Amino acid sequence: MHLHDLVQLTARVRETTRKNEKIILIADFFKRTAGPETALCASYLTGTLPQGKIGIGGRLIGTAFSLESAPHSSLTLQEVDTCFRQIAEERGAGSAGRKMAALQRLLQQADPDERRFLAQLLMGELRQGALEGLVLEAIAKAAALPAPEVRQAMMFSGNIGEVARVALEEGGVGLGRFSLRLFSPVAPMLAQTADTVDEAIERLSEAGFEFKLDGARIQVHKGGEAVKIFSRQLQEVTDRLPEIVEWTRALPAAEIILEGEAIALRPDGTPQPFQMTMRRFGRMKNIEAMRREIPLTSFFFDCLYREGRSLLSLPYRKRFENLSEVIPPDALIPQIITADREEAARFQRRALEAGHEGLMAKGLAAPYTAGQRGSYWLKLKRAKTLDLVVLAAEWGNGRRSGWLSNLHLGARDPESGQFIMLGKTFKGLTDEMLQWQTEKFLAMETARDAWTVYLRPELVVEVAFSDIQASTRYPAGMAFRFARVKRYRPDKPADEADTIQTVMEIFRRETRLEMR
Repeated sequence: MHLHDLVQLTARVRETTRKNEKIILIADFFKRTAGPETALCASYLTGTLPQGKIGIGGRLIGTAFSLESAPHSSLTLQEVDTCFRQIAEERGAGSAGRKMAALQRLLQQADPDERRFLAQLLMGELRQGALEGLVLEAIAKAAALPAPEVRQAMMFSGNIGEVARVALEEGGVGLGRFSLRLFSPVAPMLAQTADTVDEAIERLSEAGFEFKLDGARIQVHKGGEAVKIFSRQLQEVTDRLPEIVEWTRALPAAEIILEGEAIALRPDGTPQPFQMTMRRFGRMKNIEAMRREIPLTSFFFDCLYREGRSLLSLPYRKRFENLSEVIPPDALIPQIITADREEAARFQRRALEAGHEGLMAKGLAAPYTAGQRGSYWLKLKRAKTLDLVVLAAEWGNGRRSGWLSNLHLGARDPESGQFIMLGKTFKGLTDEMLQWQTEKFLAMETARDAWTVYLRPELVVEVAFSDIQASTRYPAGMAFRFARVKRYRPDKPADEADTIQTVMEIFRRETRLEMR
């Protein structure tokens, strides 16, 4: 299967507005694939790489794009995957140069449409209207299987490429292998967002409220003395977390699967910045030395399996009861059950004063819906805001096709008079805002390339975000996490936008890496 065939498919899917037509297009395409190609198509259609992140950022892609593209291409999906795998495996001195060389060789063989597709895929910005749920339905149609069977397999696998391959090659019998069992990780249940405690209670009535920690989500499996730990992306990370392995072995349960957070804490019990947790969580060498420098503490909020029995279908209240029977109180996530707004608000203030992100609100009767972002889990976080300047915008895909969507955001540098880019977001934009900003931006255009329109730095937008982290991807050396547009500020001139110094102060205040 050639890459160009997949690129053409994504173009047709983008241009199609009807869901059923999208499903038919993708299903017919799957029928033309076999084996590893099926898995690659499913992964790429949903904007993911089988290798996960491969260490290629915007700067490397931009540099690689400076070379001319091929007028015609014969690249196959297998060749693309082989290149990505080689890039992901590069380590050590000179690895950045070798990654660059491999990417350049790949892009030199790609035509312009393929290069655009690969760049968006690598940067996690491929939005062609083929969301995961839609691709799962297409897999079911191509394999002549009930869609719920395929969705359930995805819940337990978390790997859409593998689900697609097994569905088309082995049918329902093969998908039956995907079930909850020890040492096979299950895709985590996800949450929607609520702005306030009042909104959460209005949506859930009486609910379980838990501290929301800014740590690394973990899934811990224990069977006898054997322990395995998996990340949010279902990667095994057991060897990186020896203190959590030791703690798990001491539990009285013989067989159990737990969900929780691993987090780096200061001596006073307050959380270290998220980057400290991830610095330790991502370390694969010199683990014992790093363990002494940045020990991790685990807190658990769910029990998915206990003594040979799956608990996924049990309501949240019962699962938490099972958890409380096995886990020592100091390792339980702080939790209350209430329908009282004042009590929940006090609990939220307690979480924030302790340095945590906010609260999770969970419906008491809700089962565990693995891999799904259901309405029974809500996250309530204290968002910060900054007034930033729009530097550019990218053309949207899917239902946003024809509109300028993804915003490039910059903070003002009073010394140079320039605006320094901090990140991008397309979240929080309504259809009305998209229509308005497209007309506005085109009147402010200074230049453009294949998918980006560059603007005069004049328009101020209020952006909410969770925190700021160090980043080599953007010129400021910092980037937002979970940024979303709150509103435009046409009343505010660009020279009154927040400065890069303000952003740096927030960054310093949040990190305090060595100060406490």
